[in-house]
Amino acid sequence: MASILKTFNGIQLFNKYLKQSIDKIYIPNRGKRLNPPPKKRHPEWLPKPTRVLYNEELTSENKEFLSEIVSSTKGLLNNNTSPLNNELIQSNATWTPNSKRTGLIGKKIGVYPMWLKNGRKVLTTLIQIVDNEVVKYIPPEEYKPVKPIRHRIEVKNGCLVLGAINVDPQLLTKEYYGIFNKAGVTPKKVLMRFTISPNAVLQPGTPLYATHFKPGEFIDIRGKTIDRGFQGVMKRWGFKGMPASHGVTKTHRRPGNIGSGGKLARVMPGTKMPGHMGNRWRILKGVKILRINTKYNVIWVLAQNVPGELNTMCYLYDTILPTKKSTSPYFPTYLSNESELPENLYADDVHPFENPTIVFQSES
Repeated sequence: MASILKTFNGIQLFNKYLKQSIDKIYIPNRGKRLNPPPKKRHPEWLPKPTRVLYNEELTSENKEFLSEIVSSTKGLLNNNTSPLNNELIQSNATWTPNSKRTGLIGKKIGVYPMWLKNGRKVLTTLIQIVDNEVVKYIPPEEYKPVKPIRHRIEVKNGCLVLGAINVDPQLLTKEYYGIFNKAGVTPKKVLMRFTISPNAVLQPGTPLYATHFKPGEFIDIRGKTIDRGFQGVMKRWGFKGMPASHGVTKTHRRPGNIGSGGKLARVMPGTKMPGHMGNRWRILKGVKILRINTKYNVIWVLAQNVPGELNTMCYLYDTILPTKKSTSPYFPTYLSNESELPENLYADDVHPFENPTIVFQSES
């Protein structure tokens, strides 16, 4: 009888323990890692841009006619007022230290040397601003950032959707084309979002140029690094490797010991090991603008390590570094006539090519 009571009490204790710990059971999820690989797909807020092409049985004359219509309509809507939107915002606010204006969508086109006035040679990266236009404004009450907001902080800033690189409307899906048809702008190949303060709103259809920034200002550049694929520790993390001789066998490019030793007896999270290299969004902060070409909308920045390979798109926006913030930017953007400025704008410490390098002064 006593053994039956002990068994019954044990079952009760086990059920009580199971009831208390059922909420603490951890179910591992396959593929959930500390640094998961990036998802190679469009953002959640972007519909599928391109459609499946099929034979429409068009004659050569019809194809030429359609191409002429598309080429003639490109650029006609590049003005400060969108013809299909008469109820949109015209910002007349002034800049404050808490203001946050939009950025630009740039295309990395190469690396080029420049010379400063002190004779120093520097390497710069050329970034071209191609067909940037405001497509849509999302107010703070409707703006949903991609990353979850910690502690449920109220969103105080809105968002501007910018587009770049005009594209043929025949290649787009109806849903994607509807974004531009509603705003009254030419369809764009690339769309990016920029967080802005409510006083920096721009009307959809407003063109943005390289003169949005000034030479001598500091900006942040966000781009996706070159996809290197699966690489070892020497290429991925810069390890030295093992010796090449003296008894070393088949471990010349290996990482070596990865265990922590002692009672831990496990590999610590964050250990540098072989894996996928590149294809990550990275931000280069505090980059100085040395030169701006107003004719071709090209910006020269003092950096040769801008993330991404050639002909890839990147974000350009005012730096968040407190010691390098601009105190008098064009707010909300440069809206004056582009012909009022010279073709080339230089920072104060840059030597322009048209200036002489040596100046002779008479002794008298």
